[in-house]
This record gives sequence, structure tokens and C-alpha cells, in this order.
Amino acid sequence: MSLARPQTSYSVYIWLLIVAAMVCAMILVGGATRLTDSGLSITEWRPVTGIIPPISYAGWQAELELYRATAEYQLQNRGMSLEEFQLIYWWEWGHRFLGRMIGLVFAIPFLVFWLRNMIPPRLKSPLIVLLALGGLQGFIGWWMVTSGLVDRLDVSQYRLATHLGMAFIILGVSIWLALEARFGVSARAIDRLAPWAAAFCGLVFLQIVLGAFVAGLDAGRIFTTWPLMEGQFIPDGYLGGVGWLQAAFESRPAVQLHHRWTGYFVVIAATLLSFGLWRSGHSSLRRAAMWIIGGTALQVVLGIITLVHAAPLSLSLAHQAGAICLFSVAVMTAWKTRRA
Repeated sequence: MSLARPQTSYSVYIWLLIVAAMVCAMILVGGATRLTDSGLSITEWRPVTGIIPPISYAGWQAELELYRATAEYQLQNRGMSLEEFQLIYWWEWGHRFLGRMIGLVFAIPFLVFWLRNMIPPRLKSPLIVLLALGGLQGFIGWWMVTSGLVDRLDVSQYRLATHLGMAFIILGVSIWLALEARFGVSARAIDRLAPWAAAFCGLVFLQIVLGAFVAGLDAGRIFTTWPLMEGQFIPDGYLGGVGWLQAAFESRPAVQLHHRWTGYFVVIAATLLSFGLWRSGHSSLRRAAMWIIGGTALQVVLGIITLVHAAPLSLSLAHQAGAICLFSVAVMTAWKTRRA
């Protein structure tokens, strides 16, 4: 066993990038699970035995009977055949299976690297926190599912936003720690743009969480015109008969309007930040500026196209993939500005 105390580790860097890539896949599979109304097809949480899907006709019938007790089946999918049920079941099973695999891909190498003293000392505590966040995410996922098993057709948009937000936090921390493992501690001062890059990262995260509310309420399938909402600046039904604070999270017109306008703020912030990064003269930051502008422009275009086509599965997943890319670029830029 080596007694060295490394300050960088290429092996840890690659491992964390693999974890980050798997989290990206998890987010996309989760998005598909939500958009295909598959998330309530598995009504029990079996962290260990649940890894084995039904392997017999009787097993499939038992799972279908459990699903028939849900409000979603009673009010929306009554009469669903076994073959139709299997389609939504496999989406949810795949989502949970990928979550289990991420846990194994993180935990086993983490233990090996720890025992072989390959982890830079400053990263040990953050990696323990990252492991804890992954475990917490599993509980959040089941907490989200339980909200849709009784008296609802879908899961709570609040819990969906919490689940998606935690996924992006895990992604961001994984990318940040991967860069720390690869490049070590910077000997230079924090760049003056670091607070602005961090704020931009936070704004992108906020927009992603607002997008979760849009998905949770199916708000992307109303007011499918742009730039106005069916010819109006503020659409009819904005408050939805409730107070403005409650409407911000429960009114479909309000949720879509806020997601639209936060997107415009992201564009303004991306432009200003990219201008500052370019003026810095630093080649790495100039590359980051181009990625931010390009990623933001692409995401805006994807968002508009998805909206005017009433959020079909393919475009919705492309838009979610764009969010993953833009958030990842924002995290890397925030990291770079602390070492410029």
C-alpha cells in the first residue's frame, strides 16, 4: 500500500467523469420516465430485491394488480393491457436500475481508492458528502413517487423539482471534484469574474428547477406560441384563482411564463459574462465564453421549438440534454474563474 499523499489523481478524475456521465444519463432517463407517464408503474420501493424485474407471467400480473390500485390507473389508464403496462414499467425499472448502478460505480472505486491512498486528502470529505447526496437522492426519488400513488394522476411538482434539483447538484459537484482531482490546488488568486460565473451557474440551476415545475404540471403543452402567449404578454388564468405566491408553483400559465422570462435573463447574463470572459484575454476563459454563448443560444432555440410543438418526447429530451450541457459548462466556467 502506497504511503504517498497525492495532490492530484488522474484515476480519480476519470472515475468522477464516468459518474458524472452516468448522472447525465440518469437525468435523461428520468425525463423520459416522466414524459411517458411511467413513474408510478412500480408502486413499491425495494432497494435490493427490486433490481430483479418480473420474470414470469404471474409476476407481471402481480405488478399490474398493484398498479391498478393507483389513481393514475383508475382515472387515466383504466383497461390498460399487460403489454402496455410493460412499456411504462421498463422505463421506471430502467431509471431505478441506473440509479443503483451509479451507486455501485461510485461506492466500489471510492473504497478502493481510499484504501490505496489514491484520493487527494482535501477531496476525501467532499467525496463523502457526494456519497451521502447520492443516498439521499434515492430517498427523495421514492418520496416523490409516493406523492402520486394516492389521489393524484402525477407526482407532486414540488417533489419532482426537488428530485431534479438534487440530480443537478450531484452532477455539478461531480464535475467540480473531477477537475480538482485532475488539476489540484491553484497557486493563483481567484479571478474577478468568479462571483459572476458562480451567479450565472446559480441562475441556470434556477431555470432548470423552474423547468421541473413546467414538466410536473404539463405546462409546456399550453400557450404554444412565441414570443407572446396566445397573443398576450401575461396570459389568461395567470393566478389560477389563487394568490400570486401559490400561483408561481401551481398555476400552469404562471409556471410557463416564469420559465420563459427566466430564460431571457439567462440569455442576458450569458452575454454579459461571456463579454467579460473574452475581455480577460485568458485563452481558457475565452473558450469558456464561446461555449457559454453557444450553449445558451442552442438551448433557447431548443426551448422555443419544443414549446411551439407542444413538448413532444423527442424535443423535450433534447431540451433537457441542452440544459445538462449548459449547466455543465457553467460549472466548469465557475471552476476556471477561480484559477484564472
